Amino acid sequence: MKKRSGFYPRVRVLGGGAGAVSQAGGVLLVETVRRIDLDTALSTALETWRRPRAVHDPGKVLLDLALAVALGGDCLSDVAMLRAEPDLFGLVASDPTVSRLVDTLAAAGPRALAAVRQARAEVRERVWSLAGGAAPNAADEVVVDIDGVLVQAHSEKQDAAATWKKTFGHHPLFAFVDHGPGGSGEPVAGLLRPGNAGSNTASDHIAVAQQALAQLPKKYRRGRRTLIRTDSAGGTHDFLNWLTQRGRWLSYSVGMVITDAIHQAVLLVPASAWTPATEPDGNIRDGAWVAELAGDVLKGWPKGMRLIVRKERPHPGAQLRITDADGMRITCFATNATGAPIAALELRHRQRARAEDRIRAARDTGLRNLPLHDASQNRVWLEIVQLALDLLAWMPMLALTGEARRWEPKRLRLRLFSTAAQLVTTGRRLWLRLARHWPWTQVITTAFERLQALPVPG
Repeated sequence: MKKRSGFYPRVRVLGGGAGAVSQAGGVLLVETVRRIDLDTALSTALETWRRPRAVHDPGKVLLDLALAVALGGDCLSDVAMLRAEPDLFGLVASDPTVSRLVDTLAAAGPRALAAVRQARAEVRERVWSLAGGAAPNAADEVVVDIDGVLVQAHSEKQDAAATWKKTFGHHPLFAFVDHGPGGSGEPVAGLLRPGNAGSNTASDHIAVAQQALAQLPKKYRRGRRTLIRTDSAGGTHDFLNWLTQRGRWLSYSVGMVITDAIHQAVLLVPASAWTPATEPDGNIRDGAWVAELAGDVLKGWPKGMRLIVRKERPHPGAQLRITDADGMRITCFATNATGAPIAALELRHRQRARAEDRIRAARDTGLRNLPLHDASQNRVWLEIVQLALDLLAWMPMLALTGEARRWEPKRLRLRLFSTAAQLVTTGRRLWLRLARHWPWTQVITTAFERLQALPVPG
């Protein structure tokens, strides 16, 4: 009988090796931290919570947690993967020290969260300046998308409750800066809410928008250069009044619920008033048309608001709603933008769907669940998740080009961060020697060279 060898080579496994480094591609995140001075900013921000004669800097501990989450961790103890590679990540605190810091910051409440956010805002402005034409404000406009996320809980955590999707957990509200079709996006706000929090709670949208604006460079915190986009959950009187308040004057593109008044107005739109919708490449979108509504449907809403409606043939098998008309799926959004064709404004609003990609990335980066029990602890965890997502957005913005800049966290980890390397010492310097046969070695080395070419922080 012929002995079967199987599909894969037979190897033997031994411990005790030396000189090998796992997660070697994480050096890209470490070098990003160094070049944007994020470590110094966090250290300064959290100086208040550093105990006398403490070995570990609170800023370094929090940054280590963010790095661990960026590399795929989903709980505090996953910082152990950094602790195992001191030549790459330096001195890493023990699990008890990490837990104590999280408890300390949770007890400090809004003061500690504000300190972390201030450090992130300072570094964000520096990163955008370094990125130049790749920055999200390169066209002198910033787009902020606000959307909710359902996070399931499998135990009785504080504020966990039944959600509108009949699950159990939390319903945080996030805001992301859109990098456009050539990049990804970065978080600028995260509000932890109970699972039964309403989707269209105006006060929560206002709180998230305030957090998001505070993260932007000062010139974008008011005025039409900043566009706020939401789905229909943001289409409330209070939120739109806040966006357009005198002295704020923000641009907005907000989904609206199809009320009976809007439904009746759509039925009265003549066929000649419908304009074909467009695709990002400029071609006509097959089976979709847009029109602008006027008249009584605008009464009671902010001055200058425009109501744009789209009708589209439903996809095969899709169920029509009672608000749809003439066999067409009807959607509607409000905006105060002028000077552009309504088809272009509708396309811009439709691109809000990129926020779903940001939410998927957040779920893959520590937001699959909230690992701690107390709500105050999980608020700290949300800041850690946002720091990790910041790094996963800033590193590609500064170091990657082309298709690689659009890679989501899962792909970055699989192709770049999980790379193994040999650690060698030459001329009193440490070198990571990546495998020549690894398909993405050139991507890593080129990205590292771009990071090293950035100016050293003063």
